[in-house]
Amino acid sequence: MKAMRCSFRYSVLALALMLAGVANAQEKRPTIGPFGSDSFERGTVRLGYWNSVKKTGAGGFFIDYGKPVWKKDYEDPARFDAMTKGKVWRLGSEYWTVLDTNVPLKISETTVPPGQWYLGLHRSEDGSQWSLVFIDPSKVRSTLMDPSEINLAPVEYRAAMTSEQSASPAEKLTLSLEEPKTDPKQSALKISWGKLQLKAPVQVSVKLD
Repeated sequence: MKAMRCSFRYSVLALALMLAGVANAQEKRPTIGPFGSDSFERGTVRLGYWNSVKKTGAGGFFIDYGKPVWKKDYEDPARFDAMTKGKVWRLGSEYWTVLDTNVPLKISETTVPPGQWYLGLHRSEDGSQWSLVFIDPSKVRSTLMDPSEINLAPVEYRAAMTSEQSASPAEKLTLSLEEPKTDPKQSALKISWGKLQLKAPVQVSVKLD
């Protein structure tokens, strides 16, 4: 009987030491840890201008973005509304979607000055209106904000976008710029992702003479 009591005491002591070791290991675990990927896909769209007389660039801009795959779950209206209504929604994946322009741009009725901007999408509370939003990277960097937290980022500008019917769903997020036709300064930005398709006119403030 005495041997059994000793064995029980040793078992309890061993369990206590094991639990203490686990607790210490958890306490020593760092609060902040790294994450990342080197296999994600990104796309770039660009519109530039060239002075054929001076043989120099005359201005332009580009947008660099991640290309997430559309998920079937997004086709559920209730879920999609919960994700987007009244929120600034992430445009792209992995790192920020970046607009870099050396000339002023007028997107819809909004003038955006030269510089670098992080882009996102905003949907109104009632779901009827989409806008392209512009975020100052310097303000985001100072907070160490992750792109997934875009709904918390301060918005500098908003440009209205119109919703269009999509002939065929886009499997991955795709941004495209219409090639200027009658007016070299006039283009349009189109965003296609799944059944969502948005469009906004883009006027480039570039000197053509």
